[in-house]
Amino acid sequence: MEKKLEKVISKSEIYDLVCKYMRGLDRLDKNVFRSVFHDDAYCDYGFIKTDPDAFATFCMDALKDHIANHHMIGNSLIEFDDDDENTAYGEIYFNAYHKTIENGVKTDVIIAGRYLDRYERRDGVWKVAYRSEVNDWSRTEPTNDPYFDDSDCHRGKRQDDDVYYREKMYKPQT
Repeated sequence: MEKKLEKVISKSEIYDLVCKYMRGLDRLDKNVFRSVFHDDAYCDYGFIKTDPDAFATFCMDALKDHIANHHMIGNSLIEFDDDDENTAYGEIYFNAYHKTIENGVKTDVIIAGRYLDRYERRDGVWKVAYRSEVNDWSRTEPTNDPYFDDSDCHRGKRQDDDVYYREKMYKPQT
C-alpha cells in the first residue's frame, strides 16, 4: 500500500510540473516555465533541439508578440519505470490556442498534440529530464470574438494576471 501511495503522490507532483509549464507559457513567466526542467534536461521539438535555458528563451520570444495564449492539458498518462522508482514517463495531450495578428488580421492558431516526457526524481524532487512535442493537428483562421466586443469580463493577461495577486481573491464581508 505504501508504494501505491508514493506513486499517487509522485503523479500529483509530476502533474503540477505540467500545469506550471502551461502557466509559464501563458503568463510569459520564464522563471516558472524554466523551473519544471532539470538543468541537464533535453528539449526536442523537431524545429528546436536544445537545453532548457535556450528553450525557455525561445518560447518566451516566440509568444511575446501574441495577443493571448491558452494551453490546455488533456489526457495525462504517467507511467513509472519498473526498474527505477525515480524515473517516470508521460504522454500529455494538449491544445494550444494562440491569438496572433497575421497581415493585420487577428488570427486564431490552434495546435493539438502530445508531450512525450521522461521525468526524473532527484534529491526527492521530480522534474522534466526530457520533453518532446508531437503535433497531431492544427487549425488557423481569422478570429471571431463577438462576445468580447460587448463584454466587461476579466481578460487573461501576462505577468500582471490576477493569478499572481492572491490578495484579490477574497470573500466580501457581509
